[in-house]
Formats: sequence, structure tokens, C-alpha cells
Amino acid sequence: MDFGFAAKGGIMSLALRDQTAMFNAYMPFVKGGGLFIETTKQFRFSDEVFLLVEFMDQPEPIPVAAKVIRVTPRGSTTYKPGIGIQLIDENRELMNSIETEVAEMLKSTKPTYTM
Repeated sequence: MDFGFAAKGGIMSLALRDQTAMFNAYMPFVKGGGLFIETTKQFRFSDEVFLLVEFMDQPEPIPVAAKVIRVTPRGSTTYKPGIGIQLIDENRELMNSIETEVAEMLKSTKPTYTM
């Protein structure tokens, strides 16, 4: 997924329409909520981004303010290129919904985009 947005102060989209997409993007070790967005655009740590999360069958995307806390560069042989983000304004409702959807999957040994 390459969304074509500006790196600093950009707007991104993330589709979390099923359990697999949520499991791959969810970063359970990030305080307040963390997600991974696959992209080849360049970011730096602490860049702020605005994320529109398309969640399950909700009619409107959920707006989320976040900052970059992880950068996996293009060409990585271990992980997909992209950024890990931490929610700035904690969106507990969104993170609770994701955690509920992926609860059973977290016990698996299947790798995610970040682990």
C-alpha cells in the first residue's frame, strides 16, 4: 500500500476490514495504541501523521492523530517497509475493538508485520 501523501504532516489511510489485516498491523507492545502502516515513503522518528482508519464495516473512517515510532526502510530483508505509529490522542475505543478482534490470533506463532 502506497498512499502518496506527504511524509511530514501527511494524511494516510489504513484499511482494517478483517482479522488478518488487524493482526498484521496491530502493535500490542505500544503504550496507548500502535499500528503498522506498509509504505515506501520516507519518514523520520517523531513525524506526525493523520490516519484515517477504515474499520470493519463502519460507514465512516476513524480519524487518528499519531507519531512515527518505528521506521522499516525499503529494502529490508526481514520486515515489510513501512512505519509504526503510536496514537497521540489515545483512541481506546478503536484499540479495544482491534484487541477484541485479534485476541485469539495473538496466541499464534504466525509473524505480523513487526514481530
